[in-house]
Amino acid sequence: MEAFGDAARILLVRLDNIGDVVMLSPAVRALRSALPRARLSLLVSPAGQAAAALLPGPDEVIGYRALWQDARGDRPFDPAREEEWVRAIAARAFDAAFIFTRFSQSPFPAAYACYLAGIPTRIAQSREFGGGVLSHWVRPPPDSAHQVDRNLHLLRSVGIPVEGPEAAAPRLAVPRAARARAEAMLRERGVPGDFVAIAPGATCAARRYPADRYAQVAAGLLATGRPVVVVGGPRDRAIGEAMVMAAPGAVSLCGATDLAELAALLRRSRLVIGNVSGLMHIADAVGCPMVVLNSGTELEEQWRPRSARARILRRPTACSPCYRFECPYDLECLRIAPGEVVAHARALLGETLREVAGG
Repeated sequence: MEAFGDAARILLVRLDNIGDVVMLSPAVRALRSALPRARLSLLVSPAGQAAAALLPGPDEVIGYRALWQDARGDRPFDPAREEEWVRAIAARAFDAAFIFTRFSQSPFPAAYACYLAGIPTRIAQSREFGGGVLSHWVRPPPDSAHQVDRNLHLLRSVGIPVEGPEAAAPRLAVPRAARARAEAMLRERGVPGDFVAIAPGATCAARRYPADRYAQVAAGLLATGRPVVVVGGPRDRAIGEAMVMAAPGAVSLCGATDLAELAALLRRSRLVIGNVSGLMHIADAVGCPMVVLNSGTELEEQWRPRSARARILRRPTACSPCYRFECPYDLECLRIAPGEVVAHARALLGETLREVAGG
């Protein structure tokens, strides 16, 4: 840790989606503990900004839509735009940068931008050679490593201590005001406290359990007397409305909350049922038990919940992991009957209640 133990300004780079930012929280806590006097600035994508604001530890969150993360390839050719961003980073006079990536991503574009911005210490992990772009080139763990463990591996490799049973547990700090607003929404809609949340959204179609089956899951839970709240972002509003039409008695809050309020709702719910998505990682970070409909687009060991009790449902297929956005095989991996999902949810609720009663 001697190479940056005296660093006053540190940049943490995590340019991905909500779930990736949530899974960074153990690494941020470890850095804050190891370098308590340093100013930690977290550089995230626009999609990750709201989640980054809930992470304990950073002093600042910077949003940036990175050219090398442009999956759609629709950013106009504009070198001046990139030069301006490098100048903006240079003006902050960072002493060190930690660049966090998935196993399939290269750290070198971000590291080179940090080099041009005059950041002397640049730490990342990669199997590929990058010359002097990194000041500290770390060999990564196996590709199958959990993303949390991959992040912590980077820190351990340069002497940052990561200790204790809770060191690898994602955590979010949900503001008290957001919790109060979430409670008010539930009261206004007459939702009692023992509700189950259903989160039908996901960033790509290949990860989404069909909406009509989610509606049957909601109806099955309602038939047992369990209140159901459908949660998600603005893009999930139509799905939420369709589920309420198909399962009368369910309540949709899709698009009605910001991310902090959504985290508060998951923190309040007895259980969440959903796809592999950012909301699943938020549920894990606030301790909400979950039933996860896993399409198998990625290896389960790379992302599975670390803290909350969870049941992960998937049909084995030869194509997994496919890493695809669209499924050409009619989602064979998610051919799970709604009744089976309800049964797992009820069993998990029973386990949780017995655990609480026993405690």
